[in-house]
Amino acid sequence: MIPVALDMSRVPQHVACVMDGNGRWAQAQGMARTEGHAAGEEALFDTVEGAQEIGIRWLTVFAFSTENWKRPPEEVKFLMEFNESLLVRRSHELHERDVRIRFVGRRNWRVPKRVLRRMDEAVDLTQHNSGMTLNIAFNYGGRAEIIDAVKEMIDDGVQIDRIDERTLERYLYDSAMPDVDLLIRTSGEHRLSNFLLWQIAYSELLFTETLWPDFRRNDLYDAILEYQARDRRFGGLNP
Repeated sequence: MIPVALDMSRVPQHVACVMDGNGRWAQAQGMARTEGHAAGEEALFDTVEGAQEIGIRWLTVFAFSTENWKRPPEEVKFLMEFNESLLVRRSHELHERDVRIRFVGRRNWRVPKRVLRRMDEAVDLTQHNSGMTLNIAFNYGGRAEIIDAVKEMIDDGVQIDRIDERTLERYLYDSAMPDVDLLIRTSGEHRLSNFLLWQIAYSELLFTETLWPDFRRNDLYDAILEYQARDRRFGGLNP
């Protein structure tokens, strides 16, 4: 249920989530770490539905980082197969809910071609939807994004005196993505982990002890209530 205190006129446009704690959740249940990632699917889609319910326009989730390749090979293999099957099972459901699916991250040799095909199919299926945008950060790193943007500007011959914030933003993975208003990280960790470093310059940061598989739309609403209680000044002073 949407809290009465939630000001629907001040809902953040763009919320980003670091979905952390899947492995610890599974281990606490006596399960393999991979079972935690599967359990996190319910949390993701309840959060998506909750975000839609209150009018959030963009939701970006950290599905797989450029650093996650360092994990045990069997876990990486599971995550590739899990994300592929998730797109097969859920993209049509999201399409019916008028959700537009997009991806940010490196499309390189490390990502299996079949996973890239599923990603492209999901994007093509939902590209004309006008509801919320679900942006999935996959094989993503904030530093990698900025480096890739700089390389593209050099390749395009952009003159140094033409480079400013707007120019660089045009070369990011998704130039249409608005800056993040609220960043939520679950599981009690208090770090950014190389996520959306450019886009979170003036984001409100919220860290919760809840492990991601236990996160639900009510947790999202609580986070937004806290967001609405904060004073966003963007380096200036409010009257």
